[in-house]
Amino acid sequence: MQALSIWPSKGVSWAVQNLGSSSVPSRRRGRRKLWNPEDSVCHGRSLGFLWVSSSSRSDRVGVCCRSPKFDSGSGLSSGYSKLQILLLCERKTVSFAASFAVAWALEQQAIGNEFVEENSKSIDGLSGHGEDVDCLKVDGVSNGNGNDNEEEEEEEKEVVVENGEVIEEKSRNVDVRALARSLELAMTADDVEEVLKDKADLPLQVYSTMIRGFGADKRLDAAMALLEWLKRKKETDGFEGPNLFVYNSLLGAVKQLGKFELVEKVMNDMAQEGILPNVVTYNTLMAIYLEQGRPVEALNVLEEIEKNSLSPSPVSYSTALLVYRRMEDGHGALKFFVEFREKYLKGDIGKDAHEDWESEFVKLENFTIRICYQLMRRWLVKNGNQSSIVLKLLADMDYAGLQPGRAEYERLVWACTCEEHYVVAKELYTRIRQRHNDISLSVCNHIIWLMGKAKKWWAALEIYEDLLDKGPKPNNLSYELVVSHFNILLTAARKKGIWRWGVRLLNKMEDKGLKPGSREWNAVLVACSKAAETSAAVEIFRRMVEHGEKPTIISYGALLSALEKGKLYDEAFQVWEHMVKVGVEPNLYAYTIMASICIGQGKLQRVDAILREMETLGIEPTVVTYNAIISGCARNGLSSAAFEWFHRMKVEKIEPNEITYEMLIQALAKDGKPRLAFELYSRAQNEGLNLSTKAYDAVIRSSQVHGATVDVSLLGARPPEKNRRLVTRKTLSEFCNLADVPRRAKPFDRKEIYSPQSEGNR
Repeated sequence: MQALSIWPSKGVSWAVQNLGSSSVPSRRRGRRKLWNPEDSVCHGRSLGFLWVSSSSRSDRVGVCCRSPKFDSGSGLSSGYSKLQILLLCERKTVSFAASFAVAWALEQQAIGNEFVEENSKSIDGLSGHGEDVDCLKVDGVSNGNGNDNEEEEEEEKEVVVENGEVIEEKSRNVDVRALARSLELAMTADDVEEVLKDKADLPLQVYSTMIRGFGADKRLDAAMALLEWLKRKKETDGFEGPNLFVYNSLLGAVKQLGKFELVEKVMNDMAQEGILPNVVTYNTLMAIYLEQGRPVEALNVLEEIEKNSLSPSPVSYSTALLVYRRMEDGHGALKFFVEFREKYLKGDIGKDAHEDWESEFVKLENFTIRICYQLMRRWLVKNGNQSSIVLKLLADMDYAGLQPGRAEYERLVWACTCEEHYVVAKELYTRIRQRHNDISLSVCNHIIWLMGKAKKWWAALEIYEDLLDKGPKPNNLSYELVVSHFNILLTAARKKGIWRWGVRLLNKMEDKGLKPGSREWNAVLVACSKAAETSAAVEIFRRMVEHGEKPTIISYGALLSALEKGKLYDEAFQVWEHMVKVGVEPNLYAYTIMASICIGQGKLQRVDAILREMETLGIEPTVVTYNAIISGCARNGLSSAAFEWFHRMKVEKIEPNEITYEMLIQALAKDGKPRLAFELYSRAQNEGLNLSTKAYDAVIRSSQVHGATVDVSLLGARPPEKNRRLVTRKTLSEFCNLADVPRRAKPFDRKEIYSPQSEGNR
């Protein structure tokens, strides 16, 4: 518990230790010397200490402070929770102003500071377990004649002051901690009277300190009882009664315990006693309204301070900024600070001599930036797209001349995790690059990842290019992220048959020092195969080998497919033989392509040999294999062979699909066998297969040409059109949209598919 402790000293002495410690300032009898405020007498760790001394030989009055945050000669300061004060006064000219200065300093420390955490200890923890305190040891006070050899032999005196004159000195020694313990269970003024009836009057700051201590110990009943006793004592004994500092201490205790329903009662008591609130009172009210979730009332209190001709303290302005933070109104906080800055620059604020307003202004500016940063981060982690609000606040901060540091920008980048945040991440990245010399590599990697998530792969590549050109040097994660983005684009190019972009992406990777792997080369090979670009596929395969990448079965399969579509059957057999020679085992896809190539060459016996070889290796033919054989027969006018393979397919218990029936029906219809084509079409319908319009039209056309007597009505309605043809794109606009690439009207240069070495050989 915060408590007041009084120890003997020369003359009148009050030692106030705000957080309760067993440490007692040492006294030394002997020579006395003039205390220099700049001397560091005793160093402790954290706790505030007040030493008030009145020497019979002192001829000057002074108040000195010392705090870990406050230089010993800098005067009194509000808002500091760790405060030490030395009051030196003349014995015969003691005025109440000295007591007021002490109480004022105590009061500034006690309440209303929303931004300083104070660790309080209970009364039970005061003896023997507290931390060491920053204590101020005064050996003596000069009597003004330079005689420092006189011994200290006078007894401690209580100074009784009347009309500015010392009329009586009494010896006394009060243990306030013990007194506070005796009052901690008090519930009424009578309970307090029972304890204090035989005690002499104490300074009011003693009572205010005890009230704060009761608040820290969550004993508000004892604090209220002590206040009622002070009011009663004023009425009965003519005692001074509770003053502003007592009420401020009580209001702080009410705030600390969250008993907000008592706030109105305390304020009414102050009004009845004729005590006007000061800035500390209003600061406490603002903090109470803030904790109650009443931000509008808190801001109204700030206006009331100015209306009552009081000057708001730095705590007042910082509490107002905290109100905007609670309301999540970043623009309001920014506007509030701009208005405050204008008043400060005009000189309307900063007239209080006891405040270092130059330092406080910097603190408030940094606090505003901090609040805006916190709100932007909160908006980013919320559900929903808040990117526009964040960008608006960033622009407003630029206009107001407030710029967060690199650390704040980077932490905001880390908060960007959704696809919609890529705009904010890009803006933050640009700001860091323009305004700061360095940027974290991990932040760059995060932006590259986010751009990929938002399908802005080209923007991710630009980030990687900046790493290469400007630094920091990319690491393995950077490399893997960019390669993964290339793979996504190459996969899209492969699926859509946009082989040109596949080639360009490979060239781009090589330009940026990224070595394409087999996956990247295979994606381009498959794209060339789908587009039936035989020469491009051959050249890409050659470049793959030249770059030291070992072709896989997928590479050979794509090349074989491209050669088959280009009817380069001899070259296809050469590739097959080379594949077997280098030890690459064929798979089902490779065998299927070779069967189709054999059909194209008219080597039907070779097809049987391929199937037997597959059976030997344990590779079972599928419907795709038989479809390739039947399709090859159909293209080469071998309808009888196609029908035979259809029956072999049934014998092998492989169910035909739509492609099987369509290719066979078209082959039979073209070969002048409309009735057989009609029967196969009807069988397919009975099996629940939906054939295309090509098969339907082939049956109708063949029946009409050859005069077959078939009931066309049994075929049913003509099936709807199917758009299944692969479009080889002449322009790259669709892929530009897909990859988020800026459109440039640059035609594709066919030389791009060749490596420099192979191009020189051409």
